[in-house]
Amino acid sequence: MVVFFCSAEYDVEVLERHLNDRFGEAKVIGCTTAGEIALDGYADRALVGLSFPRSDFITTVERFESLKSASLLDICVSVRSLVRRLRIAAPGMNDANTFAILLIDGLAGVEEPVLSAITRELGNIPLVGGSAGDALRFRETAVFHDGAFRPGCAALALVHTCLPFEVFKTQHITGIDKKMVITEADPVRRVVTEINAEPASEEYSRLFGVDANNLHPMLLATHPLCVRVGGDDYVRSIRSVNEDRSMTFYCAIDEGIVLSAANASEDIVANLNDLFTRISANIGKPSAVLGFDCIFRKLELQQRRLQDRVSGILAANNVIGFSTYGEQFRSMHLNQTFSGVAFGSDVAE
Repeated sequence: MVVFFCSAEYDVEVLERHLNDRFGEAKVIGCTTAGEIALDGYADRALVGLSFPRSDFITTVERFESLKSASLLDICVSVRSLVRRLRIAAPGMNDANTFAILLIDGLAGVEEPVLSAITRELGNIPLVGGSAGDALRFRETAVFHDGAFRPGCAALALVHTCLPFEVFKTQHITGIDKKMVITEADPVRRVVTEINAEPASEEYSRLFGVDANNLHPMLLATHPLCVRVGGDDYVRSIRSVNEDRSMTFYCAIDEGIVLSAANASEDIVANLNDLFTRISANIGKPSAVLGFDCIFRKLELQQRRLQDRVSGILAANNVIGFSTYGEQFRSMHLNQTFSGVAFGSDVAE
């Protein structure tokens, strides 16, 4: 199997032809991005990928079409079939030697229900993934499977391997005491119109002490919101501010949810170094890492002039991946995290 990520600048029809010519009978999945992670760190207007050789991996892949209208029951049935096919191909598969990769349209706005259906059937098999991007244009994202790019769909790969691996997630942002309540919202479109009974963008600006007329992506990246679930903080990133002063989010949102202003409670460089130190202690220095990194993390790094330092860390740990419109980790759809799967080089005993 081959997994790739490409800039939205590519002519997808030309790319489709070359991918199909190059990889023949191999399974190929991929998606458009908001930026790429290459062997030397962050990249733009690039094409990157990672191969899963048959000597070390057994894979099965399923595609889900028309996500906005898809039946969750049909998705459950498809995942059940996917697990069954892998079990036939790899009779020794279990929760410890198998993981899933999900690539999903980043603008369909249905990650949460799709994830719920998928993880219900996967059980304890860990899942990671990313929501496809289009370089912050917010027009159309696409997922590649079965020889073509398709909007509005998702590709799920189930992977069994003899190599040691670790599925991971990290973030450096936590909520603070400044609270706000969503008082009016359209959860289907992930649009918040009122916070604390005031126009959403105006109240957001007041609480953070920023200019309501200058809420650009770089500022939104460094002034996120969090929701607390089970004692943990989960970032709810704002995708865009609309002309009517409403705000569109990357994650599920609804009326009555209490949000906290958030800040970087931990140094992002130290956080990444700690992550890879832990991974190396568990499985050895990674031979490769498939990484899903929120686009807002990259924007924050650019603003703080830390992109080159973090690129060095990613390169030193052999990360290939992309800047996402959201990350999937187990059953959760997340924002402003770095998640993925790291592979050791020695065959697991």
